[in-house]
Amino acid sequence: MPACSELVNLLRELTGAGEAITEKAMFGGLAFLLDGNLAFAASGQGGLLVRVDPELTDAHAARPHASIAVMRGRPMRGWVRVAAEGVRGKRQLRPWVHESLAYVRTLPPKR
Repeated sequence: MPACSELVNLLRELTGAGEAITEKAMFGGLAFLLDGNLAFAASGQGGLLVRVDPELTDAHAARPHASIAVMRGRPMRGWVRVAAEGVRGKRQLRPWVHESLAYVRTLPPKR
């Protein structure tokens, strides 16, 4: 994962020790899970895959450098892909992390 190592380090800094975050290799990168639910992932292709409230998908996808994530040829509501240009530092990354974690906290834990 050398291409996303800086992003991974920033994500680790932003999640801190206060949450029950686990990390798992996925999507050619590194995924961050809260209570077993995928919140976001540093993509091996560059950029960030973010889980958001499905009702707010279009609003999130309209932000700079963001688009609705496409998986297996299908647009996926509740998932946004943010290009590397949109997550180059903590200032750009922090809102995505906080919004994703806020939504994932509403989901039942997976064990």
